[in-house]
Amino acid sequence: MDQDKLRVSVVGVGHLGKAHARILHEIPEVELVSLADSREDRAREVGERFGVPWTTDFRKLPGDPRAVCVVVPTSAHFEVASWFLERGVHVLVEKPMAKTLEEADRLIEAAGKRGLTLQVGHVERFNPILAAVREMGIRPRYMEAQRVAPFTFRSVDVGVVQDLMIHDLDILFSLTGGGDVVDVEAFGGRVFTEKEDLATARLIFSSGEVAHLTASRVALHPDRKFRLFAEDSYVSMDFGKKYGILIKKGPGWDRGKLDLSSIDPSRIEDLWKFVYEGLLTVKEIRAKDAEPLKEELLDFARCVKTGKEPAVTGAQGRKALAVAFEIEEALRAHPW
Repeated sequence: MDQDKLRVSVVGVGHLGKAHARILHEIPEVELVSLADSREDRAREVGERFGVPWTTDFRKLPGDPRAVCVVVPTSAHFEVASWFLERGVHVLVEKPMAKTLEEADRLIEAAGKRGLTLQVGHVERFNPILAAVREMGIRPRYMEAQRVAPFTFRSVDVGVVQDLMIHDLDILFSLTGGGDVVDVEAFGGRVFTEKEDLATARLIFSSGEVAHLTASRVALHPDRKFRLFAEDSYVSMDFGKKYGILIKKGPGWDRGKLDLSSIDPSRIEDLWKFVYEGLLTVKEIRAKDAEPLKEELLDFARCVKTGKEPAVTGAQGRKALAVAFEIEEALRAHPW
């Protein structure tokens, strides 16, 4: 066992947990020391793949881990994460961080009392296209998000708001001035599960921003788009392609001096030249080629080693969860 490496274990090696284990096994400054899963066949298969000991009982994880990634169903997040926090182990818990706000508060309290890192796995925060846009310092006034995916038969213990839309809730808070949500309106319905499988929500923030979110897990193809509008610019991001476009008012923009009568709308080439060579400037946003989950796990490891605050704290995870609950409550008031 390398004493210079951070000893990390993974609890839950289903679809996402396997990815956690793979990446932790590849990171030079980390040592994947063990893993656990309630399914013996899955625990054995992944353990043998990466050459680490495994168990079906997370309470008996070998390897004396200093940190764990909790990648179990949401209903078990609190039980597993709190068990490790109470024993002085740093925790990255997948989103949504808990089943209730009370459980989220208890996790935050347990980590704070012991000076431990509690990071919430909002992996989209580490998407390189979002990082590139945030560096521009744009203050959005209106935001739109569309996040749809085919039904996967995973995460059926929560509805689409906590399964998919919560990613965009976290992104909203990271892009706005930190205001609270003061008004929520939502519509949605069930298709395959007892929870909502599609939803749309309109949010108004105390700091003035407005957001319109759509999420569905009954689509034919995945799509993760996010658009934000500011006073002088518009940004469109594609999280799947890690690509974006920035459109800004150009130096020729002067609403008071526009002579629209001089433009023949039937001549598309003239209209295009007028708009995109005089009024607006268009710039492609190219992000670095990075795997968001790897960036998230690297951040977790650095936080454990240095004591710095993670990119997505327990408090931030709780904030997104609280608004997700508000949206679900609004959905119950407007069932389809």
